[in-house]
Amino acid sequence: MSHDLNPELPWLDALKWDADGLIPAIAQDAASGRVLMLAWMNRASLAETLRGGLAVYWSRSRKRLWKKGEESGHFQKVHALRTDCDGDALLLAVTQQGGMACHTGRESCFFYEQAGERWLAADPILKDPKEIYAK
Repeated sequence: MSHDLNPELPWLDALKWDADGLIPAIAQDAASGRVLMLAWMNRASLAETLRGGLAVYWSRSRKRLWKKGEESGHFQKVHALRTDCDGDALLLAVTQQGGMACHTGRESCFFYEQAGERWLAADPILKDPKEIYAK
């Protein structure tokens, strides 16, 4: 039995959604190739992303659609969308507005590096989160 994506199905139906109707989505800088973040998408967020050209995710904590950058101004312009051979993960090639994808003020959410028995922050804070999210 094959677990490969079936390209004959309509594009949303071809994807393999989890029990909650979600699929993991990796945002990657279109120019550098650096992985910026991992988030989740549902059918509505994926359709809205393609319709508007900016990344929209499903916030599991807020239980609602979340346009990346809606609070920080650090939107993600989507250049390309891919899925893997199984159709159970997405890869978005993006331009990250403001140069920061992480709510901690760093370029990437993947800034911790394993060092011995600990995780150490390996990337600098580019902007204090209190300045980014000031209301």
